[in-house]
Parts: sequence; structure tokens; C-alpha cells
Amino acid sequence: MSRSAYDTIRDSMDKKEQNKQKFSAGYRAAHFFGQAGIYLFLIVMALIVLFPFYWMIISSLKSLPEYKETIPTFWPRQIIWQNYANAFTTANLGVLFKNTLIVGVVSTLLSVFITIITAFAFARLEFKGKETLFAALLATMMIPGELFTITNYSTVISFGWLNTYTVLIVPFLVSVFYIYLLRQNFLQIPNELYLAAKVDGTSDWKYLWKVMVPLALPTLISITILKMMGAWNSYIWPRLVANKEEYQLITNGLRNAFKEAGTGDVDYPLQMAAVTLVSIPLFLVFVFLRKYIMAGVSRSGIKG
Repeated sequence: MSRSAYDTIRDSMDKKEQNKQKFSAGYRAAHFFGQAGIYLFLIVMALIVLFPFYWMIISSLKSLPEYKETIPTFWPRQIIWQNYANAFTTANLGVLFKNTLIVGVVSTLLSVFITIITAFAFARLEFKGKETLFAALLATMMIPGELFTITNYSTVISFGWLNTYTVLIVPFLVSVFYIYLLRQNFLQIPNELYLAAKVDGTSDWKYLWKVMVPLALPTLISITILKMMGAWNSYIWPRLVANKEEYQLITNGLRNAFKEAGTGDVDYPLQMAAVTLVSIPLFLVFVFLRKYIMAGVSRSGIKG
């Protein structure tokens, strides 16, 4: 090979290497700016979501005159921690927390139990009309919730349940969505385990609690958390059926607790302090148990 041909090949290889390096550098730059843009977008969205919580907290630490100023302050001139103690006593939060905890715990335990046995029946037991019944059950999810509220209200009045713990717990013990969620998780458990258990003489009841429930534990934990959060945040139904103070839940008890008699003016800093106290338990639940919620939902709905 002549020297000129060798030089030509070498120059061509050098150009290819240079082009490759330029492409690699361009790709890295594009990747960097792309990632930076994504993180910038996420930060902006996070700030938008967190700003109402920030405003709630700083408002709870202000005095009422400062809160009512035409130009709002983004940090209290004087931090008033006493607002939290005053809010706790003014709204009688001790009673409200107790009522909400009783209703939440009892309704959650009963609802989870009903969900487990119903999901097991639709997932493993064989009986005539099972698929039709399950389809009819799913169809109820398309009915507006307001219709259930009206019929349930008429029913509890006829039973004389108004202003009792029963009326706050019983009407919403069955959740079609939770049954569907857990049924889909049960269907992922191999049917061979069930058949082997039946050969060994294991009863359906024992197989459910010894095998299926432990395997579906992430989904059950997520259902428990979601049900408890729903009971904690419920507003419309407790507002309709529990007007007496001794049966009011947190969401209803805070409605009129901070209105001044005669004027109707609301002490907003105290109200924001009470809302902050009420929000703390749910915030802690989300922070420490969010992985269970995601794990339970992600493991369900794969197999139909």
C-alpha cells in the first residue's frame, strides 16, 4: 500500500473518531439539559403543590390583625405558637379526634374483613352465577355516589340511627373497589396451592387466613390505609347524620368552631392551626406507609 493511500485511510479514521467524539459530546449535552429540564419542571410543580401547605402553616402562626392585612406577609412578623393550644381547646379537638378514631378504626376493621371474605368468594369459590353477580357488583360503581347518599339517608332515618356511631360506620362498610382490588390480587396466587390444600383436607377458611391473606398482605395494607384515610376525611355524610357535638367528626367540628358569636367573623389563624393539627396524622401516614400503598396497587389488576 502506498504512503498516500495509507495517509488517506488514516485521515478518514481520524475524522470518524472526531465525529464520534462530537456526537458523544452532543449526546451528553442533550441528555444533561434534558434531565435538567425535567428536574426543573418537577421542582416547579412541587412548589405549586406545597405552597398551600406552606401558606396554611404560616397563617396558623400569625395574629388575626396581621392575617387580615391587605398586603399579605409571607412570614409572620411574630410567631404565635399559642394559636395551636388555643385551637385545640376552642375546637374541642380531643373529642373530635376520639370520635374520628373510633369511627375510623371500627369501620376500617369491619370493612377489611368484609372485603377479604367477599374477594375470596369471587376469586376461588365456584358457585352458580358468580360471574354475573360480580359483573352486577362492578356495575354499581357507575352509579353516582349522591344517589347512595339519598337512599342511605332515608334508610337510617327509618332505623332511628341519626346521631349515633352506628350511622357513621355501617352504611359504607362495603367498597366494591376494594373488593375488586383484592380479588385481582387473589387471582394471582396459583390455583395449585388451593387444590393442594383441599387434598390435604384444609378448609377454605383456614386456607384463606393461612395462605391467601399473608400473600396478599401488601394489598391489604394499602386497603387499610386508604379506608382509614377515607374515614378521616369524610365530610358530607357525617354532616348530614351527626349534628350533635358528641358525635361530630373532625371535618365537621372545625366548620363553625372558630366563628365569633354575634358577628360571625372567623378567627382564621386559629382555624389554620386546627387544620394543621388535623393534617399531621395523614401526613405521617403517607410519609411512612406510602411504599405499601404503591406496592399493593401495583400488584393488583394484572390478572383478570
